[in-house]
Amino acid sequence: MKLVCPACGSVNSLDSLVGHDGARAALAELAALSGPFAGAVLRYLALFRPAQRQLSFDRVASLLAELNPMILDARITRNGRTYAAPREVWIAAIDSILASRDRLVLPLKSHGYLLEIIIGQIHKAEQAAETKREAGRAGHTPVGGHAPRPAPEPEPETKPASPETIAKTLAAAKAITKGAAQ
Repeated sequence: MKLVCPACGSVNSLDSLVGHDGARAALAELAALSGPFAGAVLRYLALFRPAQRQLSFDRVASLLAELNPMILDARITRNGRTYAAPREVWIAAIDSILASRDRLVLPLKSHGYLLEIIIGQIHKAEQAAETKREAGRAGHTPVGGHAPRPAPEPEPETKPASPETIAKTLAAAKAITKGAAQ
């Protein structure tokens, strides 16, 4: 059975792939990823293929061995900081790189550009969350939402009126009503 590698473009039989150490390691690393995501990673790895040559299975295996721990742990460490990187972030970053393929200097040498895109996406998400929190604190809501009602202000405390004040108020009220009746 002949197989064509979508990353490196080489044509080999399944027997030779299983018999080759690098190919076997690449297949094992790829098996750790699932379905469509594995396909996206393979398309990304094609960006490492040198012009006029094929990407070796040893190189594919080493590239996957670098990526898989970060993907499976759902986090990356870059410049001394650790970032949460769920699978959705990886997929969006790989799609972004593949969409801008014509602007890249190929072949890629490392995963640095991919990691920087992931970090950029994480920063954007953090900024959006912070903006949302600040808007909530300021009482702003999304369109169609309702701002929380502020708590009613407490009534100012009043002292009970003295008997003399009550008597004066009653006398004034009687005088006003007598004058209105006449």
